[in-house]
Amino acid sequence: MTSAAPVAGDTRASSQKVIYAAIVANLGIAAAKFIVATVTGSASMVAEGIHSAVDTGNELLLLLGERQSARPADRRHPFGYGKSLYFWALIVALSVFSLGGGLSIYHGIAALQSPPPLEDPLWNYVVLGVAALFEGYSWNVSRKALNAVRKPGASLWQAVRASKDASVFTVFIEDSAALLGLVIAAAGIALGHYFDNPYFDPAASILIGLLLVGAAFTLARETGGLLVGESIDRDQLAALRALFAREPALDSVASLRTMQLGPDDVLLAASVQFRRGMPIDEVEQAIARLETAIAAEHPAIRHVYFDAAALRAALH
Repeated sequence: MTSAAPVAGDTRASSQKVIYAAIVANLGIAAAKFIVATVTGSASMVAEGIHSAVDTGNELLLLLGERQSARPADRRHPFGYGKSLYFWALIVALSVFSLGGGLSIYHGIAALQSPPPLEDPLWNYVVLGVAALFEGYSWNVSRKALNAVRKPGASLWQAVRASKDASVFTVFIEDSAALLGLVIAAAGIALGHYFDNPYFDPAASILIGLLLVGAAFTLARETGGLLVGESIDRDQLAALRALFAREPALDSVASLRTMQLGPDDVLLAASVQFRRGMPIDEVEQAIARLETAIAAEHPAIRHVYFDAAALRAALH
């Protein structure tokens, strides 16, 4: 069995840029929302403040995951710490569900039982407008990071599903939910004043909470799959099979099993059949050619292992 030489990760700087942009946006927005919510008594603004505060904490958790995943391999973790990012991204999903969604729904239900009187909504609209600008900026940064790896003809949602960078797709999903939440909050406030009905605002808080619960489930599904050992996508696997098929020293390829160890770190276990009776030096040359081709065409595949049974069969 052999291991291909590792390549330097080329996504970490982009991921951290996305996280820092989200932290700056959410921190300022959360403070402004809570101040205005205190002045106006708006339940949906409280929900939005909770949402932005939770998002700020979540981005800090993603930064922690980024730093832990960058630690080099050691005796206890011979394949490195790449999956630390997926672990913390899953914690972020739980945070969005419990703190973001749960608290927003709870506060909305409490406000429905005793709705605050309607106040001048001007400052609510001002903060929501500013928040939309900041959230839009953060969302655009994550969108550009996804576009950099998006396949031609694929939608943004398909790019999210295909992405292995939990930092980028987590911020994108959070910011998408945040922008929709701003629309819901503005609609709740506007409808409440148009109909002179204080119940629209807390109802909007509940809708924002349900939106966050949905975002949390989406994040949990995406990060959970990566955490338990997701493979590379079908197109990449097909290209990998084509690469092996071009090697003349191989009779057949039984299976190519891959596992995502990090955003740009993949393990490949190849079960192949070399031509029988090949001298050991020819087998070594074939393995070297395959490793070189894999490194050139699939740089994220840092670890390549060949089935020992196939090697023994080739030498008999």
